[in-house]
Amino acid sequence: MQRRNERFVERLPLVLRRPWHAYLLATIFCLTALAIRTMAESAMPIGYPFVSFFPAVILSSFLFGVRPGIYAGVLCGLLSWYFFIPPRMGFALHPGVLLALAFYSAVVIVDIALIHLMQKANFNLAIERERSRVLAENRELLFHELQHRVSNNLQVVAAMLSLHRRHVDHDLARRALDDASARLALVGRISRALYNPSGEGQNIRAFLTTLTADVLEASGRDDIALTVDAPDALTLEPDIAVSMALIVTEAVNNAIEHGLPHRGGSIHVGLDVSDGTISLNVTDDGKGLSPDFDPGFSQSLGLRISNALAGQLNGRFSLMPSATGGATARLDLPVRA
Repeated sequence: MQRRNERFVERLPLVLRRPWHAYLLATIFCLTALAIRTMAESAMPIGYPFVSFFPAVILSSFLFGVRPGIYAGVLCGLLSWYFFIPPRMGFALHPGVLLALAFYSAVVIVDIALIHLMQKANFNLAIERERSRVLAENRELLFHELQHRVSNNLQVVAAMLSLHRRHVDHDLARRALDDASARLALVGRISRALYNPSGEGQNIRAFLTTLTADVLEASGRDDIALTVDAPDALTLEPDIAVSMALIVTEAVNNAIEHGLPHRGGSIHVGLDVSDGTISLNVTDDGKGLSPDFDPGFSQSLGLRISNALAGQLNGRFSLMPSATGGATARLDLPVRA
């Protein structure tokens, strides 16, 4: 209902097919005001000749614009002057009449001017609103087109890596190409899921649940129970969420490949915010870290990627034994103001 009222107001003044219809309706408003003033004559105190005519002028200006409003103002002034200003049934001129007509004219001019300025402002506002709507649609269209092109380019690069893999005989090189292809595909999926034209943050719990489920499904393992625990209302900016998602993916893959390579188990992803720090933990109940493991000298590509991403966010990534005998990958990030 409110939208309909707004659209009607923005269409004012009404543009009729035949302009003389506006003057005809303005005349009807003035004659109606005359009839109302005549019927109320016995109940009205002396000295209010114009009281019923102002609404006719305002309504004519509001609906049909300045010229019909001026026409209604002149006609109503003449009618009130002729019928209700002594001596009646005539257009007598004396100082009292001139003063009354001057006040009437001033009020009518102010009413018509205010209505005209209001409608002009509404018209300009409607133009700006339409322009903003078109710009928003174009922005969203360009965003989705860019997102689509980036995703396609990543898929092309991943496909080229897979194609080159067929011509590589070295096992380590083939595995490196497989990892690079998988990571490119992952970056494309994460970007598509996280970024939106409005730039709003992503509900991290829903995203982590979907992300970890996809990683587990891609591994082909159905003997691992995976749980996610994060605050319902927690949202993160896209640039933080993308890096965090990559770190989570590396941590979950590491837990599957190294912590639980030959048996079932569980992986828990927990995220909380306290004391100005976002803490993310990926914990498994697998075989744990080797006694001589030193993260500072590890040659693991996934660990180096996680450390680099954490450093870009002014955070810290660590890998440590868990209380369940497995391993815990931990990411600590400062909360942005």
